[in-house]
Amino acid sequence: MPLLTAALALLSFIGPLSTDMYLPAFPRMADELGTDASGVQLTLTAFLVGMTVGHLVFGPLSDRYGRRRPLLVGAAVCTVGTALCAVAPSLGWLVALRFLTGFSGAAGVVISRAVVSDVVQGAAAARLFGVLMTLAGIAPILAPLAGGAVIGGAGWRGVFWVLAGVSLLVTATVAVGVPESLPRERRHAGGLRRTTAAVREVVGDRAYVGYTLAFTFGFGMLFCYIAGSPFLLQNVLGLGVRTSAVAFSGGAVVATLSSAVGARLVGRIAPEALLRGGLTAMLVGSSALLALTGAGLLTVFVCLPLLAVVCGGFGLVVANSAALALARVPGASGMGSALLGTAQSAVGAVVAPLVGLGGEHTALPLFLGMALCSGVALAAARVGVRGRGAPLVEGHPVG
Repeated sequence: MPLLTAALALLSFIGPLSTDMYLPAFPRMADELGTDASGVQLTLTAFLVGMTVGHLVFGPLSDRYGRRRPLLVGAAVCTVGTALCAVAPSLGWLVALRFLTGFSGAAGVVISRAVVSDVVQGAAAARLFGVLMTLAGIAPILAPLAGGAVIGGAGWRGVFWVLAGVSLLVTATVAVGVPESLPRERRHAGGLRRTTAAVREVVGDRAYVGYTLAFTFGFGMLFCYIAGSPFLLQNVLGLGVRTSAVAFSGGAVVATLSSAVGARLVGRIAPEALLRGGLTAMLVGSSALLALTGAGLLTVFVCLPLLAVVCGGFGLVVANSAALALARVPGASGMGSALLGTAQSAVGAVVAPLVGLGGEHTALPLFLGMALCSGVALAAARVGVRGRGAPLVEGHPVG
């Protein structure tokens, strides 16, 4: 289990590294590629759209062919695509290649969650998800710092060469550390009819839908922050590239510590309560930031502590919402995980460019998006709690 946990944590690194490591370069990329904030944020949107499609492909494939083979193929393609991003000649090429890396990188995200669901259930699953998020939290802590250092010496293209090397390491680790977790007798035959039936099974469970929407819009809040933070920290608050990278990493530290605490509390405090507490903190913090910005009172000294409140709340959301959702569909965990990731990436792809529509020198669209996503997530979690009953397996209640 320790080797498997380490391998799954490395798989979780790809997403945060791919989105966070080049964030400090956004203003510089806009100048070099002859575009504006929304144009650069389109590269992030393309990555998230690719992940959306990839979840829909790799989730069902892993239910049909097992977890290991699709996982290895996705990791290998992601490595090649990331290397090509480093030599992209234009914004259009970069957008297309980011779609490819998002599509292939989705394999690691969706299948790693399915593997967890294969090997553990219930509170143990929530605890393992929490451990994985804590370990994976190293990536968003180090990514902006490493990105700032690489950008200073090798420019934004150097970031993608580093990411390609990391992706190659992840591929090798998966080959050694992730055995097949789905026996042949539990695999589905596949096909459009089977896939459609699996989707109906999963979305027919009200609690699953509620927890999935809580997970999705929790990440929607995060993607608002990811897309807008370079301009918030550098253009609105006036921080330098390296200082803004440190500030962003500080939020990741808070989220990681919060996740670690949540993982230890599972068993003594119900996952539903931890989820509700995290979402409430997100909503309160982001609403306060929105109000202060609207009143013209936003400063570094009030912004960063409130962002820490939001990040601390987020640290309690991901593991608990994912575990609660997948516990509802133990007979279709691949599809359940695929829909989790699809909804997550789709919402992220929509919100990422929207936070830049107000320009590079205002934070109002950013904090409005964060507050709206947090509010929707909290309402969805309540739907999940009200819809609890026996989980579904192959379309039939268990228990």
